[in-house]
Amino acid sequence: MRAFVEELRGVLGASKVVVDPAIVSLYSREPTGLSSEAMAVVFPENAGDVSRILSLAYKHGVPVYPQGSTTDLSGGALPERGVVVSFERMNRVLSVSILDSTVDVEAGVRLGDLNIELSRYKYMFPVDPGSVSIATVGGAINAGAGGLRGAKYGTMRDWVLGLTIVLPDERGSIVRVGCRTTKCRQGYDLVRLIVGSEGTLAVVTDATLKITPLPEATVVSLAFFPTLEGFYEAYRVIKSSGVQPLMMEFMDSETVELAKQTVDVSFKAEGNMFLVAVDCNVEAVERIEGWLRKVMIESGATSVYTARSMEEAEEMKLIALRRNLFAAQIAMTAKLYPGKSIVVHPEDIAVPPSKLLEAIRAIRAVSDEMGLKVSIGGHVGDGNIHPAVGYPLDDEKARRKVYEWYREVARIALKLGGTVSAEHGIGVIKKELLQMELEHMGSIKALEIMRSIKRVFDPKNILNPGKVV
Repeated sequence: MRAFVEELRGVLGASKVVVDPAIVSLYSREPTGLSSEAMAVVFPENAGDVSRILSLAYKHGVPVYPQGSTTDLSGGALPERGVVVSFERMNRVLSVSILDSTVDVEAGVRLGDLNIELSRYKYMFPVDPGSVSIATVGGAINAGAGGLRGAKYGTMRDWVLGLTIVLPDERGSIVRVGCRTTKCRQGYDLVRLIVGSEGTLAVVTDATLKITPLPEATVVSLAFFPTLEGFYEAYRVIKSSGVQPLMMEFMDSETVELAKQTVDVSFKAEGNMFLVAVDCNVEAVERIEGWLRKVMIESGATSVYTARSMEEAEEMKLIALRRNLFAAQIAMTAKLYPGKSIVVHPEDIAVPPSKLLEAIRAIRAVSDEMGLKVSIGGHVGDGNIHPAVGYPLDDEKARRKVYEWYREVARIALKLGGTVSAEHGIGVIKKELLQMELEHMGSIKALEIMRSIKRVFDPKNILNPGKVV
């Protein structure tokens, strides 16, 4: 390792290779509370730097862990010795083409910054994870991220056209995959293979992304229901109406109580929260607003708040509660174990929307049965649920119980025709659950195929080893 680090410094320059333990430790943890250890952090400034890093890592057999902003929630960004490759210095928007509806960006560009730049053209990049202000393009590609606008716009796999990747081989080969056009047939779809691969196959240095015009207008409705049944009735009516919402977000009543302690809101927040946004033309704003209010009230909402634009919704903090879901889940665990170092495990299942209410009830039932305090929220427009529980880092018994809860929630998802991982990835936490899902499907052979693909891309197993497969 020392020989590798010294050679790396000689090739890249000392300013790009940091070994100070205090700094390295900052790149060896993730928001859930999980942490590990790396030997150094490397800060490349272009694809050539990344090529040299991977070539040397291949020569010395040193593990390499690509990293964006470390907002991963499944252990996918955690290093185990080896070196972290941070992309924070590769943060340029390279070009914007409105005629082509594309943007070229380096991997370290933050999604929030990208959308600030695109707003100058009245365009946006629609993938909108909860950590959008700090999540990077490269991290979102590796994770296959989704987000609040997933109800309409899907996930990263729907918006990546082309990639520049670097392979962990003797030369650190730089390869361009994909196209700048929406229609593209280059044999096997290597772009989609890389998207969601969690940095285990290749290192992404830049990307060509699709972009879309900003909505002419958006109506936002935030409602609170005393019962889950009331929320689900409003959800059912809207989903069945022929209208395609921009956002459909949920937090249960217990989570709402926690979230409003972490964000200052001027409205009454009490009950099960249902947040819906619908984009439309200006002439339809009043009609859509009235329709959403009517659906919410007729379904049993005790309070409804609306805004006629995203700007107004942000000013009213109608979306702030939902964006504070994970902060609320951390606060819940911290309150249960005061003064303790904690780990919070947010689940990331998805079920068919028709099974959403059944899934929420089953999660709450199994949590109660196991004596665990659970917080439930999620991107319910596409059936994605994020229940969470936590435990003290020094309590092995509690950790085992939480991991058993994790498996039970996964079983609920599979029983209802869903999946164990919707957008957070597999990482280290869900490797067992991935196998469970494939066995449930009678498709365990798929895991062998994935491992074979890993060997082709990364024959020495040095790229984010121990993750996914």
